Order: sequence, then structure tokens, then C-alpha cells
Amino acid sequence: MSDVAVQHEAAGVYEPSLFGTYSKKIGMWLFLLSDSLTFGALLYAYTYGRVSTPNWPTPFHSESIRNATLMTAFLLTSSLTMVFAVRSAVQGNAKAQRLWLFATMACGIGFVVLHGREWSNLIAEGLTLPVFPTPPGETGSAEFVNVVNTVPQFAATFFGLTGMHMLHVTLGVVYLGVIALRRTFIPVLLGLWLVAWLATPSYSPFHYGAHVLLVAAIVISIILWLKPKIYDASDVEVAGLYWHFVDLVWMFIFPLVYLMSTRIIS
Repeated sequence: MSDVAVQHEAAGVYEPSLFGTYSKKIGMWLFLLSDSLTFGALLYAYTYGRVSTPNWPTPFHSESIRNATLMTAFLLTSSLTMVFAVRSAVQGNAKAQRLWLFATMACGIGFVVLHGREWSNLIAEGLTLPVFPTPPGETGSAEFVNVVNTVPQFAATFFGLTGMHMLHVTLGVVYLGVIALRRTFIPVLLGLWLVAWLATPSYSPFHYGAHVLLVAAIVISIILWLKPKIYDASDVEVAGLYWHFVDLVWMFIFPLVYLMSTRIIS
């Protein structure tokens, strides 16, 4: 009887969770709310530049659109595999959960690789920023050089918006890798950083951007060694919220940045 009384008193100490859900989910929703303000500001900056500039450039041709469409297909597929990962986690099927997380990560990596190729091609053709190093022997096409000289805000908003989204996808892949493999993912992440760093030329922005993986590996190492844990179904669901948010943002970027900036040749 005394045990029952103690349990009843202890239960009254804690307030019920907000909206009847667990704190990790509430925390992720709050983070996504703040992050949506960041993307909203970037989308607004791009849209304002487009509306306020009479000769807003339309430099993307069929090759860029095909590449961006394939990138979109990767993200849409990753949303589906993420749904299956969450369902497997809820059902307690750890093996299927891990496989679906790996599939989602593979789609995310495919998106980043295609986006990196897109950036590299555009930079080589002359669409660049002053902070980017100039590729040796590359003079760029007259079209893209003219865009940079006449409408410099196009390159600034394009690289700012797509670069921020690519960073989110990269960190999302890291996030899922930690949930799927925990400490085992740290050497994998270090290997990915080494490959990305060695495989990209020194004048490429991705040569320095690869260090994001190194920083992520250091942060993850500190967290997992100080507080190791086994991630449960709620953690997979929260990760799914982040991943679906990143996919949703791309559904705004793809038509606004690519489709509406396509040059139609009659």
C-alpha cells in the first residue's frame, strides 16, 4: 500500500507533456519552426531579387533541369524510405529499420553528389562568387560571366539558398547514420570526409566544404562517448520529421530556382 502511495505522489510531481507528446518531438518541431524562418528569409531574398530585377537571368538549360529533376527524385524516394524506417521502428523490427535508414542515407548522398556536380559545372562555366577560388585554365562561358557581372545577386542568392539546403541534407545523412550505427558510424564518417577531401580539387568549394564531415565526426564522438545510448522508435520518428522538412524545402527550391530560371529555346 505504501508503494502505491509513493508512486502516486511521484507521478504528480511532473506536468503532462505539451500537446500530449514527448519532449524530443516538441523540441524538433520548435527547431524546425526556427529553421523554417531561415529558409523563408532565403526564399524571400531570392524572390525579391527576381521580382525587382527586370532582366533576371534564366541561365539553366536542359542539362541542369535533368540533373535537378533526378535530385528531386532522390529526395522523394528518400521520404518514402524514411516512412518505412519509422514504421519498422514502431513495429520493433530493428533489421528492417536499419536497412530503410541506409536506403534513405543512400538517397541523400546521391542528392549531395548530384548537387556537387551541378555546382562544379556552374562554377567552371563562370557562375561563381568572389569568395570561390578560380579554377585554373577556366575562362567560363560568356553567358554565365555576363550573369555574374550584370546581376551579381543571382549567384549570391542561388548559392546561398541551395548551399544551405545541401548543408541540411548532409547533416541529415549524418543524423541518420548516428541513429543506425551509433559509435560505429564515426570511422565511416571519417572515411567519407577523407574521400570527399581527396576526391575534390583544391580550387573547388567542396574541398573545404568536406570539412563539415570532419567537424560532425568530432562533435558526434564527444556526444556518443560522454552519453552513449540506444536510439528507440521515438528517435527514428523525430529524425523522420527533420528529413521530411528538408525534403519539403526542396519542393519550393526546385520550381522557384530551377524551373522558373530555365531558358526556353524556341
